[in-house]
Amino acid sequence: MAKGDIHIVNLPYFLTIGKKRYSCNLNQYRNAHYRLTNSMKRQFKDEITGEVLDLPENMQQVKIHYKIFYENKRKFDLDNVVSVISKFAQDALVELGRLPDDNYEHIVQITGTFGGVDKENPRVEMRIKEI
Repeated sequence: MAKGDIHIVNLPYFLTIGKKRYSCNLNQYRNAHYRLTNSMKRQFKDEITGEVLDLPENMQQVKIHYKIFYENKRKFDLDNVVSVISKFAQDALVELGRLPDDNYEHIVQITGTFGGVDKENPRVEMRIKEI
């Protein structure tokens, strides 16, 4: 894959920890105990590791776009979702050796849009463009 190619990684919007289902959004993150948020971050990374490892190693500069496919027509704030999803995903990119760091020198742009309703597979598509 060459620079300019767009790589898509499917990210979970919901995580099941124990018997409970949690949304990866700022409201959930803000109100949860730190042990739960740490468990969420670890599980999130575990769920995306396979797809992340398919990305080119050691990308230097990227633009990332998050496209949210929600489970129903309920309205939500994009930033509430993108803020937590991007934190978890970008930390995983660094930890798995795909980016040297997740600062502004390596991730030069972050955007997010609503992609539609997908009752069968609610998710967030992370579209990474190496520049």
